[in-house]
Order: sequence, then C-alpha cells, then structure tokens
Amino acid sequence: MEFLNDPDEIYRRSFAAIEEEVDLSALPADVRRIATRVIHSCGMTDIAPSLRIDPELSETVLASLAAGRPVLCDVEMVRCGIIRRFLPENVEPVCRIAEEETRKLAERLHVTRSAAATARWRDDLEGAVCVIGNAPTALFTLLEMIDNGAPAPAAIIAFPVGFVGAEESKEELDRNPRGTKIATLLGRRGGAGMAAAAFNAITSSVFET
Repeated sequence: MEFLNDPDEIYRRSFAAIEEEVDLSALPADVRRIATRVIHSCGMTDIAPSLRIDPELSETVLASLAAGRPVLCDVEMVRCGIIRRFLPENVEPVCRIAEEETRKLAERLHVTRSAAATARWRDDLEGAVCVIGNAPTALFTLLEMIDNGAPAPAAIIAFPVGFVGAEESKEELDRNPRGTKIATLLGRRGGAGMAAAAFNAITSSVFET
C-alpha cells in the first residue's frame, strides 16, 4: 500500500486544498489562520460561512496567557488537545469534569457534569480563556454565570456539538458575547478537535512568526 508519509508535504497539501476550496482572503490574517486550522481539524470547508471569530481574539488570548491566567476546558478531550509546548511555563489547562466535587455538585443540582464543572470555574474566570468543545450546557452555564455577575473571561472559544442546545448556545454567544472576544461555529457542528485547533492556532503563531 502506497501513501504519503512526509509530514511537511501532508501539511502543505492539506492547506493548499483548503485554499483551493474556500476563499478566506478577505479575512484578517489572524482570523484567517484560526479559520484555516479549524477547517483542517474537521475536513469540512463548508463551515467557513458559519464561523464567527473576533478580529482581536488572538491578541486577547496571548495577553491572557502572558498574564498567567488559566485556560479552562469543559472536557478532557479539549484539555488533551491543547499543545502544551506553546503555553507559558506557568499556565496549565484546567478541566474539572472528572473531579469528585464536580460529580457531587452535579448530583445535588441535578445538572450535567459539564455544567457543574463550569460552575466551579467562577473564582478563576476573570481574564481567563474558556475553551468549550463538547457540552452546550457548559456554554449556557458560563453565559448565565456572567449574566448573574460572575467576572467575564477574556475570551471564549466555543465549539459545543450536538442536537440539543448546541445551536442555541452558540447563537446566544454570537448575539451577545458579554464583552469577551469569541470564536465559535454556528449550527450543530463542533467538537473538541475544532476547539483545540482554534486555540492552538493562536498559541502556535508565536513560534511560527
């Protein structure tokens, strides 16, 4: 069986294919970089019109990380997808979904673990970067917390996926980002890979320029 096994050539051909299939040239360079990486992570060029990416997102995320603010992830798949070598030494992605305190809180409130884990972000929210790649309930909970007086994060990278709540949660974020810089994909599609790809597109830019 013959197949291409040169990582540099695979990378080159992949991004050439994206450029050929979808015109992102009108986007600012930082936005185009994020959009390209998200498309690459899922193989679907048709998502381009549904992407919503704030032009100041990259600058805001990098400033948050430089200040040592946390990266808060809704699920372990997102946390594991974040490339650690692109992060400052004093920043480690945080995911609380598997912690016993989260399980107990979810049972007591009769909510999803994702919602319970997000509720436990409150003390760390101010100036943080929130990366949501699975649960609509995490995004809904985050927005509700901000509406009820919790500190706003610096940025929300939100790609929850599914048939119940995903579309609605992202529409709400797009309609009212609560003073944060955002990246999201309208509609049902999303996932941890897209969320991590959007985040990594920002952090890797420091090393590739």
